Amino acid sequence: MSARLLVKICGITRAEDAAAAAQLGAGALGFVFWPGSPRFIDPSRARAIVATLPPFVTPVGVFVNQAAAEVNEIAAVVGLGVVQLHGDETVQYAAGIHRPIVKSFPLGDAPAGDVDAWPAHVMLLVDALDPERRGGTGRTADWSKAARVAARRPTLLAGGLRPENVAEAIAHVRPAGIDVSSGIEAAPGIKDHARLAALFAAVRAVDRPS
Repeated sequence: MSARLLVKICGITRAEDAAAAAQLGAGALGFVFWPGSPRFIDPSRARAIVATLPPFVTPVGVFVNQAAAEVNEIAAVVGLGVVQLHGDETVQYAAGIHRPIVKSFPLGDAPAGDVDAWPAHVMLLVDALDPERRGGTGRTADWSKAARVAARRPTLLAGGLRPENVAEAIAHVRPAGIDVSSGIEAAPGIKDHARLAALFAAVRAVDRPS
């Protein structure tokens, strides 16, 4: 990851949305392979979209409490660069995953020690607590708690980010990157290109090199 803020656009289901996000400067695109999500995408469709991505955009697969063998198989078929574990997966489970890992960490009342249980090479993603829908709800994460995590290790910030609040969120939390889904959508899995452009404009305004 570069010193610049990483922007990950998640919940991609259409090639035109992937192309727009890449053109605007996304460093990563998320594809949700959990069948319980309204943004679920079939691996074959995701593979076709991933094949069109420029080399600087990392395809990330999002999984929730799925068997490691299934995760590894989908990662290989689609050509994922990173696996994002968005459920209750353990460090022991993660050892069986064959790709670099992002692990979601919902900001409820869990002790900070849970953060420290994950090795330094695993990127953490902090999100609003939602044990049923597992993200993409538009619910804003607790930025104060997120900032404490981000001060200790490189962290991605998710949870209710949108063009109107992303600059404030970045300034408050100082994350290594942001993960945005519902805040730039016309409907689940359908990105609003005007809002997508507005998001990147807001990010550029606060992410200028010093």
